[in-house]
Amino acid sequence: MSLAVLLSGQGGQHPGMFDLTADCIEAQPVFQAATPLLGGTDPRDLARAGGKALHENRTGQILCCVAALAGWAVVEAAGPKRVIVAGYSIGDLAAWGVAGRFPSDTLLRLAATRAEAMDAASGDGFGLAGLRGLPLDLVESMARRHDCHLAIRNAPDSSVVGGKRDALDALCREAVGAGSQRAVVLPVHTPSHTPRLKAATDRFRDVLAQEEPCRPGPGAPRLISGLDGTTVFAAKAGLEKLALQISQTLDWAACLVACREYGVDQVLELGPGHALATMARDALPAARVHALEDFRSPDGIVAWVRDAQSR
Repeated sequence: MSLAVLLSGQGGQHPGMFDLTADCIEAQPVFQAATPLLGGTDPRDLARAGGKALHENRTGQILCCVAALAGWAVVEAAGPKRVIVAGYSIGDLAAWGVAGRFPSDTLLRLAATRAEAMDAASGDGFGLAGLRGLPLDLVESMARRHDCHLAIRNAPDSSVVGGKRDALDALCREAVGAGSQRAVVLPVHTPSHTPRLKAATDRFRDVLAQEEPCRPGPGAPRLISGLDGTTVFAAKAGLEKLALQISQTLDWAACLVACREYGVDQVLELGPGHALATMARDALPAARVHALEDFRSPDGIVAWVRDAQSR
């Protein structure tokens, strides 16, 4: 049995996002490492308070990484044997923590730095929109007309576009008129994965150049680049993709293909929400797929992982 661990991007943060992991002994170091980066506020308390703060770019990126690392601390205790990990947007950085390339404190510090670089490069009035039900070539054509850019390829008929929020509103109206099943501006205020953030890529590349990733230990999860779905073998090349993905189109569909080629038959999304689990069910129909939030207790997660791994 092979397990794919998929790490959520921003957009799904909510007050209960740490309910399952808040009291887990294994996850305590993650919460402790995040607290200084959040102005001394424990991430669990910040999440429970809710409000707009959860969707601020810097806070949101840190919280998504905390959720991924805390969730993985629980899953890792179950002792899964064959694991592949891929992350969506900020989840791509979190995957380096799950794969043993960066310790939690370093990973969370990098998440904060990444968000700060993106904020400095993006300016005001930008965002992302999610579209489903239109072919990618049509979406790209619409995006060009509205001075927007294709940000993420989720599937042949599912995508994310980035640009000015008023332009995204107009694009969504056009998409609905063209038969889109879904076209909505997302609760994100940064045009991630578009050329508008080239300066952020350059800045984050310089930051990553100062880091020395750990060598993965025996049995560590296989790390997949969220940019193009390829396996990260060389740290230098992998770090370059971590920088590039800030301002280049993500091919999440390729990541799901990589999971299928790895023989994945069990999928678990770690992080807020269920979006990646939903996409995985479509791309991997024979796999057993869950999001962490489907479970009622950490023991339930561990039991599910062990049961599937024993088959």
